[in-house]
Amino acid sequence: MNIIMRAVIPALGLMVVPTNAAAQDTAALNSGDTAWILTATALVLFMSLPGLALFYGGLVRAKNYLSVLMKIYAIAALASIVWVVAGYSIAFGGANGWWGGLDNLFLKNLGRDAVSGSIPESVFLAFQMTFAVITPGLIVGAFVERVKFFPVLIFTVLWLLVVYAPVTHWIWGGGWLAEKGVIDFAGGLVVHATAGISALVYVFMLGKRKGFPNDLSVPHRPGIVMMGAAMLWVGWFGFNGGSQLAADGGAGMALLVTHIAASMGTLVWIAFESFGGRKPTLVGAATGTIAGLATVTPAAGVLGPGGALLIGLAGGVLCYLAVNLIRVRLKIDDSLDVFAVHGVGGILGILLLPFLSAEFLGGTGDGDFLVQLTGTAAVVAWSAIASAIILFALKAVMGLRVDEEAEYVGLDISQHGESAYN
Repeated sequence: MNIIMRAVIPALGLMVVPTNAAAQDTAALNSGDTAWILTATALVLFMSLPGLALFYGGLVRAKNYLSVLMKIYAIAALASIVWVVAGYSIAFGGANGWWGGLDNLFLKNLGRDAVSGSIPESVFLAFQMTFAVITPGLIVGAFVERVKFFPVLIFTVLWLLVVYAPVTHWIWGGGWLAEKGVIDFAGGLVVHATAGISALVYVFMLGKRKGFPNDLSVPHRPGIVMMGAAMLWVGWFGFNGGSQLAADGGAGMALLVTHIAASMGTLVWIAFESFGGRKPTLVGAATGTIAGLATVTPAAGVLGPGGALLIGLAGGVLCYLAVNLIRVRLKIDDSLDVFAVHGVGGILGILLLPFLSAEFLGGTGDGDFLVQLTGTAAVVAWSAIASAIILFALKAVMGLRVDEEAEYVGLDISQHGESAYN
């Protein structure tokens, strides 16, 4: 990475770090930065294991509880290996603006003393690995209770290499969208849009659950849903605060605005349920939390407290309306509202960023709407097209969906031979 890129990229709030020879920087390691990113790495992994697993697991029927936990657990292990073998090289290599290349397969160029900015490259790599773990994990919520186990794992490998890693390179790896000036601080496009759009494609390829929408029971463990959401909320401080890649004022502000937006999203959801002819539910409040968090994620590096209040409000409102539109009115069986919450929330945050980062709201004043819109269109189109191709191939070769008997019995027994409850 040349001197100009070193100056421009941090100013845009992008997580772009060189690998290979460029990583052998003479910049001194900062022990405070390193300690914080080590902590943030653990927090982001904690979001998947056990946070996301419990959040999703509590939302399904009892007979499918373990199948959800198993998918998240297996994806965490599988995505980690994919990242080491090729994902990191594709995402943060320097081949060109579209593709990082395969020069760092199996991390063969990673030295013990390699540095990325003010932290060891191994720490940066591990931090980014936890993002690669949770992103395909998010997609699981779209197809629960009716999907085969092994096609999910194969999809995860192909999707990480074809969708996630290239998009990461475009935005965080100094690629063509970074050069255009797209700002995605912690993953509105890289994480939430890719997962949300791909989840929607998966739903259309898979079909609805038997009995949807009338014969499906309510979430079987609302308390577990809340516990998982609480773990996600806490872990998100590492997700967003760690994306500053330094223990400084920017990290502190990112953490603060993250909490404000999550709180606003929670309260918006409670208000909608309370004044919309329903009783306020714990599951609804937890969903509102995630909506606020997903929406603030891409803008956490440029917002101030005022902008955080507004983006959390917008995320809560729009994601609530999206859930009702997609699942209730259109009857699309995105089982756990992956697109409505993560896809809609992440894209909304990207597009609101230029307006809510205004200095009078406490922000940095960064962002250009047309540039953000261009980045959104590119990521949405690539995620949809590539995911559809992968799923068409898998469906033709091995099928995606379990048979009716297995779905009736439940995936815990039919796919894994276990039961969560005696």
